[in-house]
Amino acid sequence: MSTADTARLEAFSDGVFAIAITLLVLEIKVPSSIELMRVGGLWPALAQRWPNYVGYAMSFLIIGVMWANHHALFQYIRRVDRPLMLANLLLLMGVAFLPFPTAILAEHLADPAARTQATVFYGATLIFTSLTFNLVWWTGRRHGRLLESNGHEPGLKTITRRYAFSPISYVLATGLAFVNVWVSLGVHLAVAFWNARSERSERPAVQPE
Repeated sequence: MSTADTARLEAFSDGVFAIAITLLVLEIKVPSSIELMRVGGLWPALAQRWPNYVGYAMSFLIIGVMWANHHALFQYIRRVDRPLMLANLLLLMGVAFLPFPTAILAEHLADPAARTQATVFYGATLIFTSLTFNLVWWTGRRHGRLLESNGHEPGLKTITRRYAFSPISYVLATGLAFVNVWVSLGVHLAVAFWNARSERSERPAVQPE
């Protein structure tokens, strides 16, 4: 099967990540003069936007970690074919969609009647994205055809282990929304920080001689 260099795929992916992460801030609206009069000034109006700040910070960090991990993948996957390109498009579809559930979350986070559903919707998007990360990884490494011949074996194992665990973590975090929204969001954030570590920093335990 014919293969192509990864440079174009990575450049296109970087563009999608950049657009998605930029769109997040557009949901934070500037307070109008009428609103300032109604709430009593600029600081109260800005304070009322705390759900937007929470959604922005969470999604900015999550998309940023996704971008870093996508870059890490293509330190191992050096050539692409059509199935890998299509798998990567599914991943980017989830990334590009994330600003929408972020906006939903920010809109309803302060509403006890709707914030559970908003958090579940947000979590479902992260579940989809984590599954597509697995799809890209397994498509790229199948039969070892598309990996560097001198690939870093501990790194390969670390990525495989993390990606297998991530969908389970996001399902757990999403389910926790029915118990406590803040715990659910906290677990989502913890998973992002866990995935943010370099896979090359983890070394296998030294075997006794």
